[in-house]
Amino acid sequence: MENNLILPALILVPFIAGFICWLVDKFDQHLPRWIALIGMLITFGLGIALWQTGTYSYELGGKVPTWAAEFQLPWIQTLGISIHLAVDGLSLLMVLLTALLGVIAVGCSWGEIQKNVGFFHLNLLWSLGGVIGVFLAIDLFLFFFFWEMMLVPVYFLIALWGHSGSNGRSRVYAATKFFLYTQIAGLIMLIGILGLVVYGYMMTGMIGFDYNYLLAVANHLPPEVAYAFMLCFFIGFAVKLPVFPLHGWLPDAHAQAPTAGSVDLAGILIKTAAYGLLRFVIPFFPAASAQFADIAIILGLIGIFYGAFLAYQQTDMKRLLAYTSISHMGFILLAIYAGNILTFQGLMIMMLAHGLSSAALFIMSGQVYERLHTRDLRLMGGLRGQLQYLPFFLMFFVAALVGVPGLGNFIGEFLILMGSFKAFPAFTIIAAVSLVFAGLYGLILIHKALFGEPNAEQKQHYPSPLKDLSLREVSILMICVIGLLWLGLYPQTFLDVSHSSMQWLVNSYMPVQEVVETVQQTATQLEQVEMR
Repeated sequence: MENNLILPALILVPFIAGFICWLVDKFDQHLPRWIALIGMLITFGLGIALWQTGTYSYELGGKVPTWAAEFQLPWIQTLGISIHLAVDGLSLLMVLLTALLGVIAVGCSWGEIQKNVGFFHLNLLWSLGGVIGVFLAIDLFLFFFFWEMMLVPVYFLIALWGHSGSNGRSRVYAATKFFLYTQIAGLIMLIGILGLVVYGYMMTGMIGFDYNYLLAVANHLPPEVAYAFMLCFFIGFAVKLPVFPLHGWLPDAHAQAPTAGSVDLAGILIKTAAYGLLRFVIPFFPAASAQFADIAIILGLIGIFYGAFLAYQQTDMKRLLAYTSISHMGFILLAIYAGNILTFQGLMIMMLAHGLSSAALFIMSGQVYERLHTRDLRLMGGLRGQLQYLPFFLMFFVAALVGVPGLGNFIGEFLILMGSFKAFPAFTIIAAVSLVFAGLYGLILIHKALFGEPNAEQKQHYPSPLKDLSLREVSILMICVIGLLWLGLYPQTFLDVSHSSMQWLVNSYMPVQEVVETVQQTATQLEQVEMR
């Protein structure tokens, strides 16, 4: 396959645009904003061009995935490392989501960021470029490079431009907590990667990090070794997802991050973990994953209820939204380890829809804070009578988040629950019950923010009448509205793109899963016979 230059361009454009933003900051404070916006629009345009030129309805390729486009250059040949990028339906949709939310993140920070504007956009765009690198890299050394690289800009986004209502120490604490959690998890994943490379060298006498090579190595590992390496990868991704009880960094990071940082975290960064589980854990270690499925799903169910329960208790709007992300990521684990085409396709829709709805709600949290100078739900109230556009959008995105029919989140949850019922009926019923709690925290958010009387004490601190959403703010939110309606009313557009990629994953996982389930059932029956 010929090298497709769009693939490296998707990564290079955000990096180059971010660097230019930093250089021109001293000439004009507004110039970095426009350069960042143009850079992300170009990135999104390149993603659309890749969609139009690639073939994503290809026939299934057997033991290795068939890529729609590739780019490969030798890098460190002694160690078998190359700059190897590739795209299929799964990675294409994630790249498009990243680029779109990148445009939105630049737009929502337009008036919020007033100091070191160029350096801010350098960090924002470099984090986005790193995420795109994660989605495109199929050399595991390159993948790990981008995985770790994207953490540093996010650290600076939180530490330097975090919540203006808190002191600098709180921002640095949240940023450091995020960095330590993800760094330690990354080191554990690195052990798994290097373990695969060493085993590959022992088997073949070759050192290599390429996806297809390590996939073949992983599928010939002894079962106990495969299980250990699978756990290394799982922990590395579980912290970023995040999975209970490895979620401790997320609420603090969201509470302190600037609006664009929260869009980056909720809309994009945690999706890299779900992508990693799909791209590496399931196909590399199908038997070990099938053995681990019950544990992973139980952790997901705990996360669903734990996140919903703590969201119900929050008074800070951003912390409430952070806990809803923990709850929704529990559905991601259920979808991945149920492992059939319905759950995988539902997972794809849910990642796209959650990216848009959570990003929009974090943007609206910033808009509310800009007007009321508080995120405390106890100090809000009465916004429905004071503003025209903001209440409508807030109700719309809360409805999307809790899974109202006609919007993307509902389609994703419906497909996941329908697909997982056959494999795990009891777990699926428990997960379905959690949707009641999602409705509760959604209603609480709407009730406290929009209805009732304005808080008399807090009203003294903001102008009357309140300024409604500007054209820029409405335009940003309308992008998310259109995306959620498209996902909810005509998801086939996206299901067609991802189907072949997801079917290949199903073919890798389902036969092994069925064998493992049969062995486990037989072992249980033998134990029962012996007890008699």
